[in-house]
Amino acid sequence: MTIKTLISKGIIPKEVKICAQVEGVSEEFLKEGILRGEIVVCKNKKSKIERPCAIGKGLRTKVNVNIGTSKDRPYVEEELKKLEIALKYGADTVMDLSTGGDLDEIRKVIRANCPIPLGTVPIYQAAIEAVEKHHKSIVEMTVDEMFKVIEKQAEDGVDFMTIHCGLTKAGIERLKIKPRVLGVVSRGGSFLVEWMVYNQKENPFYEHFDKLLEIAFEYDITLSLGDGLRPGCIADATDGAQIHELMILGELTLRAWEKGVQVMIEGPGHVPLDQIETNIKLQKRLCHGAPFYVLGPLPTDIAPGYDHLVGAIGGALAAYYGADFLCYLTPAEHLRLPTLEDVKEGLIASKIAAHVADLAKGIKGAWEWDLAMAKARAELDWEKQISLSIDQEKARRYRLEGGVSKSQACTMCGPYCAIKVFEHAFKLLKIRGGEG
Repeated sequence: MTIKTLISKGIIPKEVKICAQVEGVSEEFLKEGILRGEIVVCKNKKSKIERPCAIGKGLRTKVNVNIGTSKDRPYVEEELKKLEIALKYGADTVMDLSTGGDLDEIRKVIRANCPIPLGTVPIYQAAIEAVEKHHKSIVEMTVDEMFKVIEKQAEDGVDFMTIHCGLTKAGIERLKIKPRVLGVVSRGGSFLVEWMVYNQKENPFYEHFDKLLEIAFEYDITLSLGDGLRPGCIADATDGAQIHELMILGELTLRAWEKGVQVMIEGPGHVPLDQIETNIKLQKRLCHGAPFYVLGPLPTDIAPGYDHLVGAIGGALAAYYGADFLCYLTPAEHLRLPTLEDVKEGLIASKIAAHVADLAKGIKGAWEWDLAMAKARAELDWEKQISLSIDQEKARRYRLEGGVSKSQACTMCGPYCAIKVFEHAFKLLKIRGGEG
């Protein structure tokens, strides 16, 4: 049985108890959220992760980190270092998006070293194996080959999988009605579009969705229903193709819940600031409150090298309006495979965005963290401020590089520190008040 079916029978699985303790909520709260489909707990029966993750309504906004090899850099050692960075700076989940090297071995090594939920996009491996292992083209992949990859990854202990089930022939027709500036930017989505157009067949993951549910149920995999038609630029946001796919995903969500399978929905992508609220509300309405997993979103297209900041701006707003799960972006987005520093910068930017939203939503612990920092600043307690910083190493380095003022303030204000000036003025006010 899955976590969802166990709970429906009145049994609280160990994973749910752990998540309740971590989140600071009751087991009953998680139980009710999972039964409604508004919360998922990512944990494959085969995985031995130390920290299962609960994602959804009323919980802390989660952040995912993507790692993985490419054909140009097929080195698993580099990705393990990125995994270390992700774990060190507080990623909630990791996705292995490898496309170069021995994909089975790379995934197994990452899985063995990853104590948090691991996600994948199985169509990547299916397409690459068709070309490099079976000496065929992507369009020659068989349906059996696609599903064998899903089963293999499930057996290896992958906790959640992005499957582009909502990309249909009808959705592709929408692209013909109103052509896009950037077409399809989802890699998995583009593989499926090419396969469908060439073979003149329906998306196998849509057509054989029941088969997918059988695998997901057997291993208790959380299905992350992918956005193969997500907009890749501001000009394409919230168009007919994107909304059509979202409607299909809402229908598939109900079918998954009927079979006891947990579901979250993936969303855009590039969306202007004034459309983010609409996108979140549409997803929650059309997909029945299922957790929403967003890439960014990015509210502008013009910042290569700074897309981690663009994604943080969009992500904070999206999470405030109800997105539950942010996929980080690095400064290298759209440009190259990220470095270790890129991974760190991208993760921290997304964690800040998540925290900003949690503050506004009143999530337990967020306000207390900021209040503790404010009190440490009022007391000019630098060690306390550093310990409360989201990046303690950087905060300490900046403090030391700036030098320590004799006045205990920072070297920007020195003896003219506003906090110290006000403190002196307030003491004087008290004294004069007492004299009167």
